[in-house]
Amino acid sequence: MRDLDRAVAFYRDVLGLTFLFSAPPSLAFLKCGPTRVMLNGNPQAAPPAGGPILYYAVADIQAAFAAITAKGAPIKEAPKAIATVGGREVWLGFTEDPDGHAVG
Repeated sequence: MRDLDRAVAFYRDVLGLTFLFSAPPSLAFLKCGPTRVMLNGNPQAAPPAGGPILYYAVADIQAAFAAITAKGAPIKEAPKAIATVGGREVWLGFTEDPDGHAVG
Protein backbone atom coordinates (compact mmCIF):
# COMPACT_ATOMS: atom_id res chain seq x y z
CA MET A 1 0.00 0.00 0.00
CA ARG A 2 1.52 3.29 -1.04
CA ASP A 3 -0.70 5.29 1.33
CA LEU A 4 -1.65 3.26 4.39
CA ASP A 5 -4.13 5.80 5.77
CA ARG A 6 -5.97 5.94 2.43
CA ALA A 7 -6.04 2.12 2.24
CA VAL A 8 -7.37 1.82 5.80
CA ALA A 9 -10.09 4.37 5.00
CA PHE A 10 -11.12 2.36 1.91
CA TYR A 11 -11.29 -1.03 3.65
CA ARG A 12 -12.94 0.43 6.77
CA ASP A 13 -15.25 3.13 5.41
CA VAL A 14 -16.08 1.83 1.93
CA LEU A 15 -15.97 -1.95 2.35
CA GLY A 16 -17.08 -1.91 5.98
CA LEU A 17 -14.29 -3.95 7.57
CA THR A 18 -13.71 -3.37 11.27
CA PHE A 19 -10.47 -1.54 12.03
CA LEU A 20 -8.57 -3.38 14.77
CA PHE A 21 -5.26 -1.59 15.29
CA SER A 22 -2.17 -0.06 13.72
CA ALA A 23 1.40 -1.21 14.26
CA PRO A 24 3.54 1.78 13.27
CA PRO A 25 5.23 2.59 11.13
CA SER A 26 3.62 0.59 8.33
CA LEU A 27 1.03 -2.00 9.38
CA ALA A 28 -2.71 -1.88 9.96
CA PHE A 29 -5.07 -4.73 10.82
CA LEU A 30 -8.76 -5.03 10.03
CA LYS A 31 -11.35 -7.74 10.66
CA CYS A 32 -13.41 -9.35 7.92
CA GLY A 33 -15.66 -11.94 9.54
CA PRO A 34 -13.34 -14.36 11.31
CA THR A 35 -10.38 -13.31 9.16
CA ARG A 36 -7.81 -10.61 9.90
CA VAL A 37 -6.58 -8.55 6.98
CA MET A 38 -3.12 -6.98 7.29
CA LEU A 39 -2.30 -3.91 5.23
CA ASN A 40 1.39 -3.16 4.77
CA GLY A 41 2.19 0.43 3.92
CA ASN A 42 5.15 1.37 1.75
CA PRO A 43 5.20 4.70 -0.09
CA GLN A 44 7.69 3.21 -2.57
CA ALA A 45 5.52 0.17 -3.41
CA ALA A 46 5.07 -0.58 -7.09
CA PRO A 47 1.53 -0.89 -8.48
CA PRO A 48 0.18 -4.44 -8.24
CA ALA A 49 0.93 -6.82 -11.08
CA GLY A 50 -1.37 -9.77 -10.49
CA GLY A 51 -1.31 -11.54 -7.17
CA PRO A 52 -4.08 -12.63 -4.84
CA ILE A 53 -7.59 -11.22 -5.06
CA LEU A 54 -9.73 -10.70 -1.99
CA TYR A 55 -13.26 -12.10 -2.42
CA TYR A 56 -16.07 -11.28 -0.01
CA ALA A 57 -19.29 -13.23 0.43
CA VAL A 58 -22.34 -11.00 0.74
CA ALA A 59 -26.03 -11.78 1.11
CA ASP A 60 -27.10 -9.45 -1.73
CA ILE A 61 -24.41 -8.60 -4.27
CA GLN A 62 -26.49 -5.92 -6.01
CA ALA A 63 -27.13 -4.11 -2.72
CA ALA A 64 -23.48 -4.52 -1.68
CA PHE A 65 -22.24 -3.05 -4.97
CA ALA A 66 -24.71 -0.17 -4.73
CA ALA A 67 -23.50 0.57 -1.19
CA ILE A 68 -19.78 0.54 -1.96
CA THR A 69 -20.12 2.52 -5.20
CA ALA A 70 -22.18 5.12 -3.33
CA LYS A 71 -19.16 5.43 -1.03
CA GLY A 72 -16.77 5.93 -3.96
CA ALA A 73 -15.55 2.44 -4.88
CA PRO A 74 -14.91 2.18 -8.61
CA ILE A 75 -16.79 -0.52 -10.54
CA LYS A 76 -14.25 -2.59 -12.46
CA GLU A 77 -16.73 -5.31 -13.41
CA ALA A 78 -20.44 -5.22 -12.62
CA PRO A 79 -21.87 -8.22 -10.75
CA LYS A 80 -22.86 -11.18 -12.89
CA ALA A 81 -23.70 -14.86 -12.39
CA ILE A 82 -20.73 -17.06 -13.27
CA ALA A 83 -21.75 -20.56 -12.14
CA THR A 84 -24.19 -22.70 -10.21
CA VAL A 85 -22.66 -24.72 -7.38
CA GLY A 86 -24.73 -27.05 -5.24
CA GLY A 87 -27.93 -25.52 -6.59
CA ARG A 88 -26.79 -22.00 -5.67
CA GLU A 89 -25.84 -19.28 -8.14
CA VAL A 90 -22.37 -17.85 -7.71
CA TRP A 91 -22.01 -14.19 -8.66
CA LEU A 92 -18.90 -12.05 -9.01
CA GLY A 93 -18.32 -8.35 -9.34
CA PHE A 94 -15.08 -6.41 -8.97
CA THR A 95 -13.80 -3.15 -7.60
CA GLU A 96 -10.28 -2.21 -6.59
CA ASP A 97 -8.66 -0.53 -3.61
CA PRO A 98 -6.83 2.81 -3.94
CA ASP A 99 -3.59 1.02 -4.91
CA GLY A 100 -5.24 -1.05 -7.66
CA HIS A 101 -5.56 -4.36 -5.78
CA ALA A 102 -8.59 -6.28 -7.06
CA VAL A 103 -11.48 -6.88 -4.68
CA GLY A 104 -14.27 -9.26 -5.74
